[in-house]
Amino acid sequence: MNSISEECNDLKKSYDACFNSWYTEKFLQGETSSEPCRELFESYRACVLKALKDKNISVEEVEKDVLGTHNEKKAPDAHATES
Repeated sequence: MNSISEECNDLKKSYDACFNSWYTEKFLQGETSSEPCRELFESYRACVLKALKDKNISVEEVEKDVLGTHNEKKAPDAHATES
């Protein structure tokens, strides 16, 4: 699956490869203390946040907790994504 922005695709692929390697080779073997992909994640996250801003998508709306709340089955507010 591609990222939200074509500009972020290479970062996403690098992070995904790092995470999958760590998960299968370390985490599933019981090693949970290391975070070898942190820098890749932060770079990818910054790219995604910029893409959201460029597309006028509210980060607050994306990060809002909905599952398990009264908003879970409520239609999105049409004005929430306008800036």
